[in-house]
Amino acid sequence: MAASLSDALTRSALRFRTSSRHELVNGPSTRARAIQVESGSSAIDSATKDPLMLRAIRGEKVERPPIWMMRQAGRYMKIYQDLCKRHPTFRERSEKVDLAVEISLQPWEAFQPDGVILFSDILTPLSGMNIPFDIVKGTGPIIMNPVRSMEDVKTIIALEPEKSVPFVGEALGLLRQEVGNNAAVLGFVGAPFTLASYIVEGGTSTHYKVIKKMAFDAPDVYHALLSSITDSVVEYVKYQADSGAQVVQIFDSWASEFCPADFEKYCLPYLKRIVDEVKVTHPDLPLILYTSGSGGLLERLQTTGADVISLDGTVDMEDARRRLGPDQAVQGNIDPVTLFASKEVITDRVLQTVQKAGDKKHVVNLGHGVMQGTPEEHVAHFFKTVRDFRY
Repeated sequence: MAASLSDALTRSALRFRTSSRHELVNGPSTRARAIQVESGSSAIDSATKDPLMLRAIRGEKVERPPIWMMRQAGRYMKIYQDLCKRHPTFRERSEKVDLAVEISLQPWEAFQPDGVILFSDILTPLSGMNIPFDIVKGTGPIIMNPVRSMEDVKTIIALEPEKSVPFVGEALGLLRQEVGNNAAVLGFVGAPFTLASYIVEGGTSTHYKVIKKMAFDAPDVYHALLSSITDSVVEYVKYQADSGAQVVQIFDSWASEFCPADFEKYCLPYLKRIVDEVKVTHPDLPLILYTSGSGGLLERLQTTGADVISLDGTVDMEDARRRLGPDQAVQGNIDPVTLFASKEVITDRVLQTVQKAGDKKHVVNLGHGVMQGTPEEHVAHFFKTVRDFRY
């Protein structure tokens, strides 16, 4: 059984006291190296209130929309690039608690987002499911033994997060200690189909032919695999919440590779299971659901019961609001390439998006992850524009 949140935070605090956070990676203070966002008139919400993101998702009256970015921690920041020179493998950076915490906090210290997401990967729990993998620079994920048959499916074991990925829980607890209620701490998981796409294809894919052929021609194998993965994802979400995550985002990044009718058959039941089963034990935990290329799936995504539907750039915010209704919280959906444009263009796109979303249940984000090479000055302007906005 996962430890209680109070126990997790206590353990994290004890570990945290053994080392100054600014020395976790044997380097100078992140604050001294990061480009700082300019102070707004209301830089940090009161520590006595719930984080702005939680209040906005619940539909409470807020003075502005909260903001964070997918892939917020990582490759576009110079301080992260410098850290990578000393710690060259992704798994080291994401699976050593001190490094994961330091990287997660780099954008927090630079830009003061309203959400601080754990630096990790959707594939992180696979080793604990008896699915060996690695993430190789320049290649991406590699699954050592792709799952292709029922015999392969039977080798998968149920995830016990506290045993196989304890560093995730410890890092989340430390993040809660650091940011308090000034921002929401986010965990995240891969959705069953998206995880299965890597597990079956053996890594990244272009057309997902192997996994889709399995779904069409060997549905018993496909559904056995998805059911097994779903069991572990549910436990992983709960573990992250018990460890300190206040919001969890579910990435079904590649589900739109199915046509809508096939999405209903091969993806939707497992997404519903995650939401339903998590809500039994964690009814107040906000769940965000993101699918790339989801413009044709919005109404179907809404049937999962996810608290927030994260929109990508395939749908206009105004159209999404009309299709989903005002009571559905949404996230997004500014084109990541916009952050390469002038600051005037960034301001214009932010204001357009916020206006279309309205003054209720909206979290500002990009429609996809922030891109490598994005100017940090433009990221700072993106955050400042939202932080200075008032409804």
